[in-house]
Amino acid sequence: MAGLDTSGSNPDVSLLYDINGLAEDSPGWFARAMEFVGEYGLLLALVLLVLWCWWGARKRGTLDDAAGSVAAVVWAPLAAAIAVLVNVPIRNFVERPRPFKDHQGLEVLVDGKNDYSFVSDHATLAMAIGVGLFVAHRKFGFAGIALAVLEGFCRVFMGVHYPTDVIGGFALGTAVTLLLSPLAMALLTPVTKAIGRSGKAARLVWAPHRGARPVATLPEQEAAGADEKGLAA
Repeated sequence: MAGLDTSGSNPDVSLLYDINGLAEDSPGWFARAMEFVGEYGLLLALVLLVLWCWWGARKRGTLDDAAGSVAAVVWAPLAAAIAVLVNVPIRNFVERPRPFKDHQGLEVLVDGKNDYSFVSDHATLAMAIGVGLFVAHRKFGFAGIALAVLEGFCRVFMGVHYPTDVIGGFALGTAVTLLLSPLAMALLTPVTKAIGRSGKAARLVWAPHRGARPVATLPEQEAAGADEKGLAA
């Protein structure tokens, strides 16, 4: 399929030149820093944010609460992986070349980008994680989405994506995360609950404060009721 419009009159291209022009006017050290941040740094920050959110989710009051929270946190990186897989046929269908292949005068900060441009994998990954964190925890989600927006800006700043590549990645990451979230939670929550009731691995899901205990299962509640009746008799 023919690529998206790449003419100079396209506002997408004009915005590309405006944002990428900041790289040309920036000192060398700043451009190198943005290259690292846009290629690796922000994704690493999102991974650390997921770990931080997971660490807090383990400390919810009951096992059921913790298991649901941890399941939501686990869904964030899984959603990002699924969104990137969904992007593979999209990129091959659209076949949009990288902007520096069709436009002269761009300041390209990273080499070796010879695959197709639409949609941006980095933007897709970042926004999927950010929205996934928002589902799990609002404050972490806002931080994750802010990092994802910065990731999108960096990809255009680096000269490797059009703005619409980034917007498409944001839309794809958000759609996959939210649309599949109910199914993912239905599948992941029983798994996290089972892990939470296991041996040493239980601390991956539930690390309560001293004195807390998991919610009793129905058989346990019935047994406790029988004991109370026996004592009363």
